Amino acid sequence: MSTRLQKNGDESFIQGVGLGLRTPHYHFIESTRPDVAWFEVLIDNYMQPGGSPLYHLERIARDYALTFHGVGMSLGSADPLNMDYLGILKQRINEFKPAWVSDHLCWSSVAGCHGHELLPLPYTEEAVALVIEKIRQVQDYLGQRILIENVSSYLTYTDSQMPEWEFLNIIACEADCDILLDINNIYVSSVNHNLDAELYLQSVPVDRVREMHLAGYEDAGTHLLDTHSRPVYDPVWDLYRKALRLFGTVPTLIEWDNDIPEFDILVAEADKARSCMRDLKNAVA
Repeated sequence: MSTRLQKNGDESFIQGVGLGLRTPHYHFIESTRPDVAWFEVLIDNYMQPGGSPLYHLERIARDYALTFHGVGMSLGSADPLNMDYLGILKQRINEFKPAWVSDHLCWSSVAGCHGHELLPLPYTEEAVALVIEKIRQVQDYLGQRILIENVSSYLTYTDSQMPEWEFLNIIACEADCDILLDINNIYVSSVNHNLDAELYLQSVPVDRVREMHLAGYEDAGTHLLDTHSRPVYDPVWDLYRKALRLFGTVPTLIEWDNDIPEFDILVAEADKARSCMRDLKNAVA
């Protein structure tokens, strides 16, 4: 079995609510050292040698615990794994010692061309076998478990043989990886496809969930779009509270990638998540 890479030898170093590290906030973080539990790094933005991104990441890593989140593995693609990408990722892991590394349960490349979109998979036994093998290869190469994240979706496949949560569960258990459970993505997909979001939560194996994501969507009228450009909406907060009751106070990240606001807006969202965690602890005390 592969082992997780640990921050300071202890994965529990990552606790509470973290924020996504974004370029507009570099100087504020470096100059004020705000009280943030940890930062999630979109590692694809730090793959090039030298330059401003790595400079700032090195400075921030001195003071904060980090996790790595990627969009480049394309675990569901029929293409072979991009070993050049994984080689640089492994180098960054060795340099910055993130608590864990995550990517998405999706495909994003075909015939060697990367589309930079997180495309959903058909929920078939063939896709299950393909993704399990890819995850095992990645984990063997990196020498650690990874986390896989459920994506939001806007289409389904007629060939699918099982619900999304069963697909996720089988892969996580058979590949022996962990789960980054995106609560906003569950809600968006449940609205778009008329799914039972609570049943989704109840069907996920508790011992595999290492992290949760919260973000804001946009309502396009006929469907919801996972844009990460708004505060977290009330239905997602409600679903998050239910997730906390099921999985406990799992480390949670506030994602905001577009129309990025001032840092204090992100802190306010993190405060709401912390309040949800406190409510749960008080309820079970």
